[in-house]
Amino acid sequence: MPSIFSRIVSGELPAYKVAEDDDHLAFLDITPLVEGHTLVIPKKEVDYIFDLAPAELAALHLFAQRVAKGVLAAVPCKRIGVAVIGLEVPHAHIHLIPMNKVADMNFANPKIKVAEDRMQELAAAISAKVPGADGKSDKAGQHAKPQETKAEATDGSEPGAANPALRDLTRLTKGLQFVSESEAPLTPVSFGAPAGALTDETLRQLTGEAADAKVETVDLMYFLRNHTADDGVLGDPALANRYKALQMFMKQELEGTKVYRVGSGPQVTAYALGKTADGQLAGFKTVLTET
Repeated sequence: MPSIFSRIVSGELPAYKVAEDDDHLAFLDITPLVEGHTLVIPKKEVDYIFDLAPAELAALHLFAQRVAKGVLAAVPCKRIGVAVIGLEVPHAHIHLIPMNKVADMNFANPKIKVAEDRMQELAAAISAKVPGADGKSDKAGQHAKPQETKAEATDGSEPGAANPALRDLTRLTKGLQFVSESEAPLTPVSFGAPAGALTDETLRQLTGEAADAKVETVDLMYFLRNHTADDGVLGDPALANRYKALQMFMKQELEGTKVYRVGSGPQVTAYALGKTADGQLAGFKTVLTET
């Protein structure tokens, strides 16, 4: 039998929706601890959140980060608390709870009753503050997710055939996982290089990250140091050698390669980018989990 959340996803049951994309949905909790208490779910029905594949778990948290920023902007509070309980509904979900004190996160507190018109008002206010809340580009000045060159060819040709650097990156990153507090795949990406320097603002625009996202720059060798060690982070010399080959390619074949960490956690997107001979930016992106 479908979970109550799956019935919301299918449209069988109503909800005060605040954001949605192809794989995720966010809506107000109808038995909230405080006003603005929001639930974030994968549309795919999975009972236990840690049964999600690493990439799916990372994507869920990235979506939750966008929603949390919207809740923080729309609901007066000091922080947005995050909780995963996993016992209430057999469908993975994250609680985003506006909080001014630790007690606001106590699930033993009595649930409050919020009038329907106020719930509608809250949902509209939060949705207006979430970039791309409807899965489309944000009309308030945010940018859609980047038009990345996908690793999969759609016309039967060799992947990345029109972009030799991307073709090589597709081969070099295939099956590699970046290990932080979780694992996330390395995804090859390519963007049109800006005419001038790659500023933080330009990077956010190219990648579709939030306009106020924090950007930090680190050296590629430092970024990959745990994965290129003799036995690598997973104790597998073969994998360590693959990371070394990737690192060597990006240092020798791309100009000015750097790693740009975008965001402030718990999910940080990292873009390793350098300029190709034909003036494109190419590299890979991955997701770091840092709590």
